[in-house]
Amino acid sequence: MIIGVPKEIKLQEHRIGLTPESVKILTEKGHEVLVQNNGGFEAGFTNEDYKKVGAKILDDAADIFKQAEIIVKVKEPQMNEVAMIRENQIIYTYLHLAAAKELTEGLIKSKAVCIAYETVTDDNGRLPLLAPMSAVAGRMSIQAGAHSLEKNQKGRGLLLGGAPGVEPANVVILGGGVVGENAAIIATGMRGKVYIVDKSEARLKQLQEIFGDKIIPIQSDKADIKKLISECDLLIGGVLIPGAEAPKLVTKEMIKSMKRGSVIVDVAIDQGGCVETSKPTTHAEPTYIVDEVVHYCVANMPGGVPRTSTMALNKATLPMLIKLADQGYEKTLKENKNYLAGLNVFKGQITYKGVADAFNLKYTPPENLI
Repeated sequence: MIIGVPKEIKLQEHRIGLTPESVKILTEKGHEVLVQNNGGFEAGFTNEDYKKVGAKILDDAADIFKQAEIIVKVKEPQMNEVAMIRENQIIYTYLHLAAAKELTEGLIKSKAVCIAYETVTDDNGRLPLLAPMSAVAGRMSIQAGAHSLEKNQKGRGLLLGGAPGVEPANVVILGGGVVGENAAIIATGMRGKVYIVDKSEARLKQLQEIFGDKIIPIQSDKADIKKLISECDLLIGGVLIPGAEAPKLVTKEMIKSMKRGSVIVDVAIDQGGCVETSKPTTHAEPTYIVDEVVHYCVANMPGGVPRTSTMALNKATLPMLIKLADQGYEKTLKENKNYLAGLNVFKGQITYKGVADAFNLKYTPPENLI
């Protein structure tokens, strides 16, 4: 099969869909891999690295979209890329469609087979292709938040871990999933005072086993969220409903109660954000201020560490890609219900309920089509 890897064109996105190591595995299995010129350069992978393992380097994305049977990306296709997608072509990437109506409509119109990394499941109901980037984003959220607390970033002028005789910053993490756990790894390492809020008592017990007395676990239905938020210095939004728009847990009124110069990092911004005042930002201009609260809402946080992110992502996405390339989408999706969960748009129909519900569009169960 012909696999195409275009250069990512979203602003400040430096990851690439495949590493040279992944390309080597695919070419050794007899597949043809097309990589766009300098597509991996910012992640530390040269054209020569790809050529050595059998890839062909093409100058233009248009040529890749024209020739490839599978398009492998990292971020959702931008609208000029959507225009190049062909009917029946497999699009394999993060899509986050519940927060992107225009993109959803474009993919429906393309009649392509669109598989979203973020909704592929495993036998335990987890999201194995989302997890590595959630881990990176969770860890980066604390780095970004700590930096944003500095006075020259218009923050409170606090050192997250405090100093001898000085209290550390209060860090409130909404959501105890992969983002929350990895945020806590860095926040506790920096010696912040860390609260984790989650609805699951069982998950909070797991986190307490991991972190011991370094965290304060709080069950959401028993928590005074408004009070917690008003007293925090750094708020991390790490709440996820797979494939659907994130719930707005933090209201405008709660923001008004926060301290001047406190910081919000809304990791859920890819899915619309869990803070009412959030809007997507970029690595070039990552923050803005509402009611004297610094908002950091970069929609592709892992793109800031493209080498780490690309390698971590490929370890998760390659097994399914090999299946798709070896045996085509029909056999791959029929045989594996977890892979089928990744199918969001199929030949003009929405096959993921969270996306259909977000826009009040018709939902067709994927098993009815495959």
